[in-house]
Amino acid sequence: MEVAYRIDKLVEQSVIVELKAVETLAPIHHAQLFCYLKLSGIKLGLLINFNVPHLRDGIKRMANNL
Repeated sequence: MEVAYRIDKLVEQSVIVELKAVETLAPIHHAQLFCYLKLSGIKLGLLINFNVPHLRDGIKRMANNL
């Protein structure tokens, strides 16, 4: 069985950006980004949900061992 993960965007080899367009962010979305951070060794990630009235309300920052 092939195992793969796909990061939506990687910025300057230092920030993972995971893009969503969902009603509300679920714990699985946070777990997915945290898994990407751990597997890649990258310290910072942004989880962005575009299904919100104001984009600033849909951005969550996550850090791995900072």
